[in-house]
Amino acid sequence: MRNRIMPKHLQREIENLKKKILNLGARVETAVHEAIGSIEERDAALAQKIIEDDIQIDDFEVEVEEECLKILALHQPVAIDLRFIVAVLKINNDLERIGDLAVNIAERSAYLVSQSPVQAYFDFSSMSKKTEEMLNKSLDALVNMSSELAHEVCVDDDEVDGMNRRMYIEIQESIQRHPEQMSSLIHLLSVSRHLERIADHATNIAEDVIYMIDGRIVRHKTEEYGSG
Repeated sequence: MRNRIMPKHLQREIENLKKKILNLGARVETAVHEAIGSIEERDAALAQKIIEDDIQIDDFEVEVEEECLKILALHQPVAIDLRFIVAVLKINNDLERIGDLAVNIAERSAYLVSQSPVQAYFDFSSMSKKTEEMLNKSLDALVNMSSELAHEVCVDDDEVDGMNRRMYIEIQESIQRHPEQMSSLIHLLSVSRHLERIADHATNIAEDVIYMIDGRIVRHKTEEYGSG
């Protein structure tokens, strides 16, 4: 009897764990969206809200980790269940880091709102939109257990890397044209770098979804997706 009951307990706990990691993903996705919005709308109050709300993301990350460790200790899962828990531990860490990056963007936003709008010529909107799409798609891949969606995220990472490189060049040129706005432009460059790092973490999540589904470790295998 005990051997039949234990797998049911394990599956219930795994389903509960999946709900928790998806809840964390939704919170992080909202933080990134609001951080970007605080820059585009020059909204200092929204930026402050993101900074204050980060403690909730940190607490939830700890809760997910503790749940993973509890399942490992009590049930000693194997095969796909073990892969799922290992992947969730890694995804959990990436989501917490994305939350931190959203805070970093919000802090840059709070500074930029206090300054005059910058005179610069770059497409911040396209980069932020692509980054949000990657994060959303990586979480959709997790929800739907779709390795196809996960592979699309890995391919998209090169595009965001290219946008970040172009942003660097365009901000350099803007500093030469408007040296009086150097500080604000450097803050915008930091935002670009934070967006690029969010895209990197979204790619990590996608790679962990592939591992979860197929049992294949694809991290660092950039030839599968492009030059990286």
